[in-house]
Amino acid sequence: MTASSGTPQWIRGLRIAFGVLSLVALAWIPLRNLGNDTFSAANYFSYFTIQSNIFAMVVLLIGGLRDPRSHRWQVIRGAATLYMVITGIVYAVLLANIDVMLTDKWINVVEHRVMPIVLLVDWLLVPVALARTAGLIGSWLLYPLLYGVYSLVRGPIVDWYPYPFLDPREQGYGPLTVGLVVLTAVFVLLALAVVTLGAVASRWRQSPAAV
Repeated sequence: MTASSGTPQWIRGLRIAFGVLSLVALAWIPLRNLGNDTFSAANYFSYFTIQSNIFAMVVLLIGGLRDPRSHRWQVIRGAATLYMVITGIVYAVLLANIDVMLTDKWINVVEHRVMPIVLLVDWLLVPVALARTAGLIGSWLLYPLLYGVYSLVRGPIVDWYPYPFLDPREQGYGPLTVGLVVLTAVFVLLALAVVTLGAVASRWRQSPAAV
């Protein structure tokens, strides 16, 4: 399948279904905590998990309802896929036993496990061969970079950090910096992996044996 061909209706239908599921999961905790003075909506929406899931939800719904095929849209799809892959891997490796405000098990599963798989599978089912350039990788990683800056600037103001690896109060800025450099390297590798998977899947779908 190429970027110019239409997406099968069954894939578009699944995009809408999972987009709606994500919307319900994202809205559940804020709606349930309406009137609860101990709940901070600002903190809730300051999690990378929540922000990346909102982005993924929007991409799925637009992809299901309108199915854009432009190159710019494919770059956006790739970015959403990368952010959800980051969400899934970072959660599995660093946060599985940490309270990240998703106390409802089904919401935790949807946002940390199901949606990363959904976005990755969608990327493979409707693949696009994007040029593996520094510009593309840099544009994808700009958001995680800005998110890290936002979290570190906001943290001392509100005395709250979304994740332990972004909290300098106990580990200090030296180890925090080392950890962030390592995470950045991992994110670069994941971005390269997303581009490569899209290109490989695209070539496979276009090969005579796959027709």
